[in-house]
Amino acid sequence: QALSRLRLVAYSAPSFVTSVAALPMALFVPAFYADDLGVPLAAVGVAIAFSRLLDVVTDPLIGGLSDRLRLPLGRRKPWMLVGMPLFLLSLWKIFVPGESASASYLLLWSALLYLGFTMIDLPHKAWGAELSVDYDERSRVTGWREAIGTAGQVMLLAMLVWLAAQGIEDAAAQLRWIALVIVVVLPVLLAICLASVSEREPEGFAHEPRGMLAGLAIVRRNPAFLRMVACVLFFVSGVAIQGTLHRLVLADVMGDEARFPLMILLENLATFAGVPVWMAVSARIGKHRALMAAAIWIAAWSLPLVFMREGDLMLLIVTVVIRGSSFASILFLANSMAADVIDVDTLESGEQRSGLFFAVWGMVTKLSLALGVLLGTNLPAAFGYEPSVEVIPSSVQARLMLIYGAVPATLMGIGATFLRGFPITRARHAEVRAELDARLRGT
Repeated sequence: QALSRLRLVAYSAPSFVTSVAALPMALFVPAFYADDLGVPLAAVGVAIAFSRLLDVVTDPLIGGLSDRLRLPLGRRKPWMLVGMPLFLLSLWKIFVPGESASASYLLLWSALLYLGFTMIDLPHKAWGAELSVDYDERSRVTGWREAIGTAGQVMLLAMLVWLAAQGIEDAAAQLRWIALVIVVVLPVLLAICLASVSEREPEGFAHEPRGMLAGLAIVRRNPAFLRMVACVLFFVSGVAIQGTLHRLVLADVMGDEARFPLMILLENLATFAGVPVWMAVSARIGKHRALMAAAIWIAAWSLPLVFMREGDLMLLIVTVVIRGSSFASILFLANSMAADVIDVDTLESGEQRSGLFFAVWGMVTKLSLALGVLLGTNLPAAFGYEPSVEVIPSSVQARLMLIYGAVPATLMGIGATFLRGFPITRARHAEVRAELDARLRGT
């Protein structure tokens, strides 16, 4: 049975704000700490990347516990509730650093921010994977979640454009406004989600639950999972490189940093508008083929960026907007496919371990983001780029644009190759569900 739109909106509501928090960590924070606060660009990239190392421990732990613990509010909801205060405090510390800004400061509070984010986002995604067992309905769930998240980013960017129109162009003031909005709005949206949407009973037929290490061993033997991990590693890191460099390219190549909020706003509007298009494409040709097409689309529109220089500002903005029209599909199709892979895992293990599975999935995604930020800051630095320099030589600009356009395009192309002949098609998933349902009825 199809889920109602009202239920999908209520479930997706927290993403309206948590996605807003994720956007500045890639687009605003690196440039803010390097350019405005004077922290070396390479040190900023290392701090943000190293802050994700904690995820290697916390993600599987939180995912496994959210699968096993049966608390009064359910398996997923308590973790989201507990994670919210940590998330909000850490976000405020990063966005409003005061006089304490340094690489070590950024490292500490970024690690805590990502821990709080994990406690909200990981159970939320696992919960979403369990709302429906239908191949296409899962794309609706993830599609709505990503669309709501993109709408939140559009709201944020529209606010930044409005602030700039009011003469508030200072990055510190803009980040303070972002933090204030998130601190006020997230508790309200999380309350709506937790109060309005119920959790499904977990599926499973194993007589004795396996330990977390044994469960991870089964996950590692899942070939579809390994292919998803590989493609997401390349896709997310490629997108993160460009996200990290957007503002710096506008400032030091195009000479018009003030257009940054408008460009990202238009890009997110294109992303939002593209969600129903890519959902229709995936329903017609299958999720994995649609995901391949979305990645190749980004790669094709990234290559022209290599050749753009000062005077090409409007051409760059148009190219970035067109290229961004498939961003949401990368996220919602990949997460929908991950939910299908979990069914294969449930069939083999006898347990529905969405939390553990999405812990590994989320860990790879976040490490990929960290890798993208690391490459997006350290590659330009290695080739002589430093944003604090008043005049950037043309040779350095050329290297920066090569990294900005060609490196992400290459990564997207490599990632797409892992989806060729993907084993879990609509027909194969129907067979898995039929066998799984038969076993569940036999318990």
